[in-house]
Amino acid sequence: MKRMKIDFVSDVVCPWCAIGLNALEQALRRLEGEVAAELHFQPFELNPQMPPEGEEIVAHLTRKYGITPEDCARNAETIRQRGESVGFRFEPGQRRRTYNTFDAHRLLHWAGLEGRQRELKHALLRAYFTDGENVADPGLLVRVAGEAGLDPQRAQALLASDEFAAEVREQEQLWLDRGIHSVPSIVIDGRHLVQGGQPVEVFEQVLRELAGKA
Repeated sequence: MKRMKIDFVSDVVCPWCAIGLNALEQALRRLEGEVAAELHFQPFELNPQMPPEGEEIVAHLTRKYGITPEDCARNAETIRQRGESVGFRFEPGQRRRTYNTFDAHRLLHWAGLEGRQRELKHALLRAYFTDGENVADPGLLVRVAGEAGLDPQRAQALLASDEFAAEVREQEQLWLDRGIHSVPSIVIDGRHLVQGGQPVEVFEQVLRELAGKA
């Protein structure tokens, strides 16, 4: 059994992060008994200057990437299909805005200390991409924390404070300093980098090679 530490650097409003996570997890299931992975979610903000109220999604994407609304629609369909192929349901019609994700990352940091980080990550991705909810809203974050098996009252107190803000900023800067400027970025054992929402087969091949099983 090969043991690995996998740092999954990502944001909760990044569609390719949802695709990449599901693909990675499927690859790990294929390698059950051969690879044991310790998965850690690391913070990255696609839009750290995003105001609390967010921005309408098509206006945001066309301005940021210099594409047309028609390009956005085509990209959304590509993402929906890729998500479907790895068991993640995107509902593009539900996702009207993009939001600031700093508080979500603070909650994820705490969830890591509580051993519920993966559950919370999945719950946040579903809340945003499947249900179109506001992942900057404290009420939504408290509810999702409860759904992930965390204490809602503790989550509420955390969000009302600046707890873990310094730790999240420090981790964000650490990954930027290591050259991570796009997500998802998957770092295996601190040395091997896989970028993007790769297919299951790509993750499986990389993990097999690193485990010496190829």
